[in-house]
Amino acid sequence: MTVTYVIDGSEVTGPERFWDVIGEAVNGPGGYFGRNLDAFADCLSGGMGTPDDGDFVIEWRDHALSARALGHEETARYLLAVAGRAHASNQERLHAESARAAEGLGPTLFDRLVEIIRERTGPDTLRLL
Repeated sequence: MTVTYVIDGSEVTGPERFWDVIGEAVNGPGGYFGRNLDAFADCLSGGMGTPDDGDFVIEWRDHALSARALGHEETARYLLAVAGRAHASNQERLHAESARAAEGLGPTLFDRLVEIIRERTGPDTLRLL
């Protein structure tokens, strides 16, 4: 039986809130399902609350609201924060990506999350509503 996890896009006001919303959707109140892009990708690979057989759907309701909240401006802020914690060998790239995002260029956090879901679970797992 397919399990459906619902993300209420109206609750996603930035990346920190996204981590809370997806964690609670999959693992209940206070649940964890990643707190950064790499951890989120790892969680989607299994063993962190989703069915072992991979039979689940992520239904992202009001996704357009999330797309706005996780747009270029927020992406630029996020990448700068990540750069501050990153290994020195990655800082230049992250600063450049942040600058591009600040100019409204390149993928947004929303784009990256959608890509991660589709890459880790398959094209039919994500339903953008």
